[in-house]
Amino acid sequence: MGDVPKHMDKEYIAYFSMEIGISHSIPTYAGGLGILAGDLLKAFADLKVPVVGITLLNEKGYLKQIIKDGQQLEQPQEWNIAERLVLLPNQIIVRIDGRDVKIRVWKHLIRGISGYNVPVFFLDTNVEGNSEYDKKLTSFLYGGDREYRLAQECILGIGGVRMLESLGYNHIKKYHMNEGHASLLTVELLKKTYKDSYDEEHSYDVEYVRERCVFTTHTPVAAGHDHFDIPLVRKLLGNYIPEFILTKSLNNGELSMTLLGLNLSKYINGVAKRHTEVTREMFPQYSIDSITNGIHHLTWISKPFSELYDSFIPGWIFDPFALRYALSIPKDKILEAHFQSKQALIDEVNSRTNAGYHIARFTIGYARRFTEYKRPDLLLYDINRLKSITEKVGDIQIVFAGKAHPNDVQGKYLIKKIIDIATDINKQNTRLKIVFLDDYDMRLAKILVSGCDVWLNTPQRPFEASGTSGMKAALNGVPQISTLDGWWLEGCIDNVTGWSIGPHPQDPNFKIDPDMNDEAKDLYDKLEQIVPLFYGNKERWTDIMRHCIAINGSFFNTIRMAQQYVANAYIN
Repeated sequence: MGDVPKHMDKEYIAYFSMEIGISHSIPTYAGGLGILAGDLLKAFADLKVPVVGITLLNEKGYLKQIIKDGQQLEQPQEWNIAERLVLLPNQIIVRIDGRDVKIRVWKHLIRGISGYNVPVFFLDTNVEGNSEYDKKLTSFLYGGDREYRLAQECILGIGGVRMLESLGYNHIKKYHMNEGHASLLTVELLKKTYKDSYDEEHSYDVEYVRERCVFTTHTPVAAGHDHFDIPLVRKLLGNYIPEFILTKSLNNGELSMTLLGLNLSKYINGVAKRHTEVTREMFPQYSIDSITNGIHHLTWISKPFSELYDSFIPGWIFDPFALRYALSIPKDKILEAHFQSKQALIDEVNSRTNAGYHIARFTIGYARRFTEYKRPDLLLYDINRLKSITEKVGDIQIVFAGKAHPNDVQGKYLIKKIIDIATDINKQNTRLKIVFLDDYDMRLAKILVSGCDVWLNTPQRPFEASGTSGMKAALNGVPQISTLDGWWLEGCIDNVTGWSIGPHPQDPNFKIDPDMNDEAKDLYDKLEQIVPLFYGNKERWTDIMRHCIAINGSFFNTIRMAQQYVANAYIN
């Protein structure tokens, strides 16, 4: 695996992220962005890269999902902070809306496979002396209104830099922003370079700051790029942001946190090759590199597959690239490991729903954040066609899971739509069964990605920046069927690592805005090929499973990803 280059031994990378998903017992994540951050920090620990993570405490979590009459209801996600984190004595102050807001910090250590620790610091405003409003600024991830969100971003960006200094991190080489939420850190760094000059712009050393900043953008979706109107910025921050920086960071007259981060970062990257192309079209004036996302292999591997790899691929734990040797694992051993992983999923489904799922039946998994562009209902577009497929080629069981943001009305509607269809179908006693599992989290995700027979992903192109759940499935020998967007353009070899939905972007029939009916029809046509393969040709099926591991499992991991960040973003 290799250690970090010697000249980085005494240097630190500060990794800022609004959410970091380390474990289901620390529910400080909402979805892909946070899980990705946690997985990357784990890989840094494995590789002994001197990184520190900075995030918000989110003491009430994201949301605990309750389903009642098909409707998503939200409750705070209570967790025992003192059991998982250590409170440090350090406190700093950030001025927000004319008030001095006190911030304290909690510490958690991510331990790598060789015993190297990466610390993650959780910023917390629930401090004696703060107003009741300010005490709750680090309570809910993505909660509250625009003012609450901007105040949180002040705490993360400005407070994060100040807390690192308070903790004695005086040799930060790079400040890495995981999305624009932390972009105010660039202004805090800029302020430290101030010297009197004949005009404001020449009073700051912009290049000094740019040399130290790295920006990763994760989404082409507008909601992922925070904007704040100028009166609100002035209200909370006064004249904190120099005018020449503010002017360059405006989009439609509002402060764009993405532009603020891009303007003051030397290295910028997208998270898949296709996503990088889309990002370059969105921000043509910037030089944007590409580092495709990955997943932390030790976090997402099921116990049966971990034991299988231990037997046949010694050293895979330290070197996941070695998983290419999965092609030599006997097929019966692959099936046996999958059978054990699938049993855990079947048990989970039946204990929760009493739906009578059976281990021998073809099982499709779909689990992610519920929002319109991810189109969770595409599989159910023509329910009669889906039922006829089961009559023609074999039984199908489908497992859905996922949370919608509390303010995402359409996302909540899609949850109810799927639950209503499932209720209706399951009453009919057909060969098709559908369940929705509530309160999706990291624990359930691991059971799903390793236990289903095929992983389904149906985003509307080009809005899927990367997507990582299919990578987790591949690590466990589960092929994916997906629209060709995000990482799947790099990972899909039809009939080898999985299957595509719709034409390839280079196909003359490719349309940027495809007809949903066409894509659903293609999905159904593919299922008519896939299901008989599962039931009737185990030899061919296990061959596909082995190729998932050897081609995608060996490459789409955070060990490779972390090494690329060190080489491309940090050492330059």
